[in-house]
Amino acid sequence: MKALVYHGPGSKSWEEKPKPVITHPADAIVKIYKTTICGTDLHILKGDVPEVTDGRILGHEGVGIVEETGSAVSNFKKGDHVLISCITSCGKCSYCKKGMYSHCGNGGWILGHLIDGTQAEYVRIPYADTSLYPIPAGADEEALVMLSDILPTGFECGVLNGQVKPGDTVAIIGAGPVGLAALLTAQFYSPAEIIMVDMDDNRLEVAKTFGATHTINSNQVNVVDEIKKITASRGVDTAIEAVGVSATFELCQAIIAPGGVIANVGVHGKSAQLHLETLWSQNITITTRLVDTVTTPMLLKTVQGNKLKPGQLITHRFKLNDIIQAYETFGNAGREKALKVIMTNE
Repeated sequence: MKALVYHGPGSKSWEEKPKPVITHPADAIVKIYKTTICGTDLHILKGDVPEVTDGRILGHEGVGIVEETGSAVSNFKKGDHVLISCITSCGKCSYCKKGMYSHCGNGGWILGHLIDGTQAEYVRIPYADTSLYPIPAGADEEALVMLSDILPTGFECGVLNGQVKPGDTVAIIGAGPVGLAALLTAQFYSPAEIIMVDMDDNRLEVAKTFGATHTINSNQVNVVDEIKKITASRGVDTAIEAVGVSATFELCQAIIAPGGVIANVGVHGKSAQLHLETLWSQNITITTRLVDTVTTPMLLKTVQGNKLKPGQLITHRFKLNDIIQAYETFGNAGREKALKVIMTNE
């Protein structure tokens, strides 16, 4: 089969790899139908995730069709259309029983990280019964790719951890796909104001159409001053960091109101400053999280009920064989006006 293979920082290639096989009774082999590229994949290519080794097939998102199942798989059979979770869950360990699938003792974030991932014609999914979700008949499978990772990530790590409540003022730093996913799902809780901060005017315009009440281009104005104007100098109730660099984490600290919550979502490859000299007395909560995907079934229902429309995050489409071009587009998102790119295995 063909697959996108990582060969160290800055190096990747679309090449022949052996088709995966069942190695454990709980495995399933899934033929990829549609997959995408995540900002985390770009972090891997920068060398920010050293656990990813030379030869690894990248990718942790997608939908597909079950090709084969191990003898212990009971929820799925050959031919089933499935959503692949970015997080693998055994369903039995102490962390899974707490709903912390990301820390599963036998899984967690392993696809495209510790084992071969979804940017390939086929992928092996361990613990298929608890790591795949059936796709309802007639569903928009392209849109459901967004539920593999970015929608639950923005929702769980940003909105839920950020404790967004009705009437709150929320700032989301970073209008990339995950930041926009947080914007979409924050509206479940009716915040009064959602302020989107980014350096890209196109993404800020998209954020307005998705429901942002205010947008701020951090290249053009002082963000702290602008947020003080919007909030009568009080600051925001929730600040969601959706970039993953020290400057944006520090910005969240500068704009948070007393008693507020800073919810980190971004993947940080380097250290970030924590200003305890100003925050120690402010009753601030700072949260971190790797997505657990415990909300995926609920998000599936909201998509089916037309309450959430993740397909609007997709801006570019490619054939899977053109994945190198897709990476070029996604890696130059500002120039290409790209949000999520979809590759189809035809």
